Amino acid sequence: MAHRPSANGAARKGVALPGIVLGVGLGGFVDGILLHQVLQWHHMLSSTDTDNIGVRYYSPDTLPGLRMNTLWDGLFHVVTWLAVLAGLGLLYSRVTHSRGRVWRSRALWGWGLVGWGLFNLVEGIIDHQILGIHHVRTGPYQGWWDAGFLIFGALLVAGGWLLQRGAPPVGLCDNARVSASSTAFGA
Repeated sequence: MAHRPSANGAARKGVALPGIVLGVGLGGFVDGILLHQVLQWHHMLSSTDTDNIGVRYYSPDTLPGLRMNTLWDGLFHVVTWLAVLAGLGLLYSRVTHSRGRVWRSRALWGWGLVGWGLFNLVEGIIDHQILGIHHVRTGPYQGWWDAGFLIFGALLVAGGWLLQRGAPPVGLCDNARVSASSTAFGA
């Protein structure tokens, strides 16, 4: 039987958009939960005293400022939650068979890493660099922290791209060659 690279590439690309959108949402959750809440390194508006667009300063060290930052952190979480739901919806609409195999596929998780990396790059460039509304960690080395965030994002994109590229084909639709046992268990 001849190897059909176009079919393999199409199967990997079929999970590309859902994987990227899921990765954006999950990467946003990592940022929001780890950096905003657990480590409390920054909030959405924590650097507006030095921003580039003139947003009123809401010091996270005062109760009213913390309330405003928490509100914006919550809105940020709503957006990341919607990205996860959209990614799941896209994935569900494209995968009609062998869902378990898709969830275990390197293609889906490679694209997810690409999405997480794209989240870091876009958020890092827009919020940290262009708008300046917050930084990864404010202080004397904030430029290094921001650069590290961007480098980590680029590494996630590269690693995810390589992971999905080397992935075996993912069955997205009904296929006559799929055994009855895999359909019985939702594999």
